Amino acid sequence: MFASLGRFGHRARAWVLVASALFVAFAAVWGSGVFDRVSEGGFEDPESESMRAGELLEEELGHDDADVIAVYRSGELEIDNRMFAFSVQQMLDDLPEEKVVEVTSYLDEDLSDRERGALVSEDRHATYVPITLEGDDREERLATFEEIENDLSAGQLDSYLGGPVALEAELSEKAESDVIRAELVSLPLLLLLLVAIFRGLVAALMPLTVGGLAILGSLTLLRGLASVTEVSVFAINVATILGLGLAIDYGLFIVSRYREEYARGADMETVLRRTLATAGRTVAFSGVTVLIAFAGLLFFPQPIMRSIGLGGIAVVLFDVLAALVVLPALLSVIGRRIDALRLPFARRTLTGAIAARTGPWSRFAGHVMRRPALYIVVVGATLCSFAGALLQTDLGSTDHRYLPSGADTRVATESLEEDFPAGGIRQMDVAVVGEPSDGALDDYVSRLADLHGAEGADVARTGDGIAHVTVDYEGEVDDAATGDLVRAIRDTPPPEGAEEVLVGGMAAIQLDNVDAIVEAIPATLAFITIVTFVLLFVAFGSVVLPLKAVLMGFLSLGASLGVVIWGFQEGHLAPVFGFDPVGTIDPTFPVLILIVAFGLAMDYELFLLSRVREEYLRTGDNAHSVAAGLQRTGSIITSAALLLIVVLAAMGTSDLLLLQIIGIGLAVAVVVDATLVRAILVPAAMRLLGRANWWLPRPLRRLHDRIGISEDDGGHILEEPETVADTGR
Repeated sequence: MFASLGRFGHRARAWVLVASALFVAFAAVWGSGVFDRVSEGGFEDPESESMRAGELLEEELGHDDADVIAVYRSGELEIDNRMFAFSVQQMLDDLPEEKVVEVTSYLDEDLSDRERGALVSEDRHATYVPITLEGDDREERLATFEEIENDLSAGQLDSYLGGPVALEAELSEKAESDVIRAELVSLPLLLLLLVAIFRGLVAALMPLTVGGLAILGSLTLLRGLASVTEVSVFAINVATILGLGLAIDYGLFIVSRYREEYARGADMETVLRRTLATAGRTVAFSGVTVLIAFAGLLFFPQPIMRSIGLGGIAVVLFDVLAALVVLPALLSVIGRRIDALRLPFARRTLTGAIAARTGPWSRFAGHVMRRPALYIVVVGATLCSFAGALLQTDLGSTDHRYLPSGADTRVATESLEEDFPAGGIRQMDVAVVGEPSDGALDDYVSRLADLHGAEGADVARTGDGIAHVTVDYEGEVDDAATGDLVRAIRDTPPPEGAEEVLVGGMAAIQLDNVDAIVEAIPATLAFITIVTFVLLFVAFGSVVLPLKAVLMGFLSLGASLGVVIWGFQEGHLAPVFGFDPVGTIDPTFPVLILIVAFGLAMDYELFLLSRVREEYLRTGDNAHSVAAGLQRTGSIITSAALLLIVVLAAMGTSDLLLLQIIGIGLAVAVVVDATLVRAILVPAAMRLLGRANWWLPRPLRRLHDRIGISEDDGGHILEEPETVADTGR
């Protein structure tokens, strides 16, 4: 099957490259339009009680929450100063009436002294203006904010914009700009490293070509998906970063094997058939494995998780397509000019003389396999100690604290909390549906006000068959005490006559979001584990190797997530990356790291075990096959990991905490997997298991003979000599 792809890539190379060029032109124009169609949010579960409460209140009583809170401050002038007042009034007069539903300022004459005082800071050098925007939903109000954002500055006063809509806009804008910056920084570094790895410019450009095609393809597919479902802007961020990283992995693996094959002197069609039958097969299985991991995100109800899953699936599909169809055609045209533009004095390449029984990786594997139990105990204990930090996990939500300290939204929010009399007071929204009597409703409100943690309760609005009750509280929305208050409100018996009571507001949304993620994790892990196990069974014809791969994958991920909790939630990495510890962690990010890193772990597992199996089928010697497999893939896996770490570390240099968590968290996972797991645990475990690695019960063997996809070419395993010629000479 895969040998046929190599033959096709050679014989239809002109058609493939012309079609690719046309697609690139189309995708660059049409696919780039996805940026105008993506959602800025999507962190919430749309079917949760809290979201239904908000939607019901808005539908029945209208939208009256402040979307933007503009804070105006002067270091010298007080709010009574004529210039201060004039600046604020000028801003109010310039606001387009058709874009604003309601705006309140301390200059309004109909305010009481208490209401006016709440809008003025305690030092009387600042005021805030709550603004309700025009728009039927969040997306429309966000568009309205982007239109009037520049109108909200107030002359010589320092202006800071907070509130939910401003926060959403700043998070997405910062994420998009930081990802673009990360790519601009990482691409030159990647090219330099690829040139150093391949010892030549032409070969180095091949993986980057695959990455460019994959990114354009995923953007095109995401634009199509945006027409039928919500696609988060963060899906584009993840798709572009991982698309580039995976493309480099696949391009590196195929180009390396291509150079091995043509060094034997075969004709170009044979070289491509052998390359695709071996490396191409591994890339295909690897792609499906990573795709399965991304598909696990579809089990989560939050749009951001589902759209990142869709974005990941899209980019993996195009990565594999570019690596298995476009890259062979390109290699067929380039031919032996793959080594053109060589570095001066380059004697040896990544695919230089690789002896099955000699070489640093082979010797290292032999050293590990002489003491396998010792290495398993030591490395296993180390990984378990890292994973122990997971016991300290404290789940929270993404808010202004994930922005850098000087960001407008963060400054505005912190100023509200610290400088204004009632700044630390937040509110929950309770929708009481039905026709309770006034007395019953008042009694219910009194019971809510008496709950532990409540700072008061009131009936804010009433309508036909619905009442909007607010409950005040102090503290962050993801504090444990705040979560207890949400539960207590939900446990409070409703007033007589009420048909339904729904609790909403940011604290309830955060609690529901965490619960939805936690509830979806078991099904997600079961799906990924079972499907990955089946795929590895098909790839390797064993039930032991898939089980070992999955167990080691989760051990590696536990250690990596432990480092994330220790470093970011507990703040031990704050001096290194310059962030302010939040004290909690949004579960969205550990889940993303878990899913993506598991796919990458299986990616490297396939790269290694495919060569081990290839050698085992040829020799039947387990220990030799492990050493030879590590010798022939150790440098490739290390190089691929290094290149991917560059991409992820560039993402981790963002000032946005959520990108730091994802980028550095995934980089740590790659480091742990490519070193401790792939180089030590795998050889040690396979040495202990011996021939049991390849054990397969007879009924499953018959099944595998029917459905397995082997790396043979025309019915015979590709023979490999003990030593591959040096392509660097």
